Amino acid sequence: MPNKDTGLEPETIISASVKVEGDFVSQGNVLIEGGVEGSLRTEKDLRVGEQARISADVFASNAVVAGEVCGNITITGKLELEPSARISGDIRTKNLVVASGAAINGRISMGETTGETKAPSMSSKEETINKPALKLEGEFSETEAQKTKKAGAVLSK
Repeated sequence: MPNKDTGLEPETIISASVKVEGDFVSQGNVLIEGGVEGSLRTEKDLRVGEQARISADVFASNAVVAGEVCGNITITGKLELEPSARISGDIRTKNLVVASGAAINGRISMGETTGETKAPSMSSKEETINKPALKLEGEFSETEAQKTKKAGAVLSK
């Protein structure tokens, strides 16, 4: 199954009948259709199939996720979440594409600083409380804007 972005074949395939426990490390493209518990790291691209179940921290250059991931995800390039994707954990990536129907339960950090060793800064409780949790752009009715501002979001038109 070629990667839809690069056209490259995966070097490693974990089929639906396989469960890997421990630290999985690869230097090539990886396709997961089965299960992984522990940690999952590849130097190149990762594809998580619709039936895949991963309970691990995940590190890759680029990734397309259609299955379930319980763990933190760090992607240095682009992360795509397909409609069947279910993520329980924090996401750090340069670019994020989320299809309608995908579910994320965790924090998302995007941009150039996606280094896996960096932790989100929490310098003080007061700074965290005053920091906007969400930025919405577009047209909003006055009622929607008021509700959103009460929730601590920043609106721009």
